[in-house]
Amino acid sequence: MTSELTFSGEEWRGFFAPYTDIVLVANNDEVDAEELASTFPETTLFIFFNKVYKVLRAPFRRPALLACRSGTMGANVVHRREVADVLGYFDPASFLGVVNVAIMATERFSPTEAFGGVPVRHLHLGQMILGYYPKDKFPTTGFGLCMWLQSLDLPAQVHLAGFSSKRSERWKVFDVHDWTFEQVLLRLLSREGKFRIIGGAPENPYLSIATHFPQFSTTDIALTADEVLSERMLGLSSIVDRLMSVTKVLRFFDNSFRRIRPKTRKQKFLSKSQTDAPPPSP
Repeated sequence: MTSELTFSGEEWRGFFAPYTDIVLVANNDEVDAEELASTFPETTLFIFFNKVYKVLRAPFRRPALLACRSGTMGANVVHRREVADVLGYFDPASFLGVVNVAIMATERFSPTEAFGGVPVRHLHLGQMILGYYPKDKFPTTGFGLCMWLQSLDLPAQVHLAGFSSKRSERWKVFDVHDWTFEQVLLRLLSREGKFRIIGGAPENPYLSIATHFPQFSTTDIALTADEVLSERMLGLSSIVDRLMSVTKVLRFFDNSFRRIRPKTRKQKFLSKSQTDAPPPSP
C-alpha cells in the first residue's frame, strides 16, 4: 500500500496515461520554453526542474510538473525559501504539482505543506539508480527521472530538452555529478529508441572509421582513441598546473574569506545534527 504522498508504478502509469509526449526541460540557456510549448501537441506533459527561472520568463500555461530535488535539509527550494518564486512561473489552471525527488540515502523529503498548497508526490529513486551509478558521485535529478520514466515503459514518447551537460555563460555544472557517465548512457538509450534527445545526439564519428577503413577493427579504433584522449588530457593537466600557480594568491584570499564568513543555514543544520546525534554504541 502506498502513502498519500507516494505513487506505485501502476499509479504513475495511470497518471501519465493521458499524454502522448513527455518533455523533460533542463535548466539550460539553450532551451527555448516558448518554442517547445508551440512545437508539441496539446497532449504533452512538460517536466521542469528546481530553479525554473533559468528557462522560464513568464507563467507556463501548458500541463506541467515541477521536479524538486531534496538534500539533507529537505527539498532544496524549500530550505532556500524559493517555493513561492518557482511556483509563480506556472499557471495554476494547468500546473499538476510537485514531485519531490530523492536519490541519495541522506536526502530527506519535505512535508507537503511546505510547497504552498499545490499537489505533492514523493519519489525516491535510490534503489533503482545507485546500483550502477559511479559511487563517488551524485546522479542529477534529470538523469534520475530519465531512467525512471524509461523503466515505466510508458506509451508516451519521452523527449529531453537541454540535456547537454555543458556549462553556460551564466550557469555552471556541478562537479558532484558524473556528467560523462550520464551522457554516455543517455546517448546509448536514445539511439536504442528509449527517448528522443531534442536537437539529436551527435553521431559517433568513430563508427564510420571501420566502414571506410575496414582494415581497422573496432577494438583498434577504441584503443587508439583512448591513447589520443590520454595524451590530450596530459596536455590539459600541464596547463591546469600553470593556472594553479598563477592563481595561487587569488586562491589564498578566497580560502581566507571562506574561513571567516558566517556559516550557511545548511552548515548550521548539519553541525547541529552531528551535535544532537546519539553517541555510537560500544
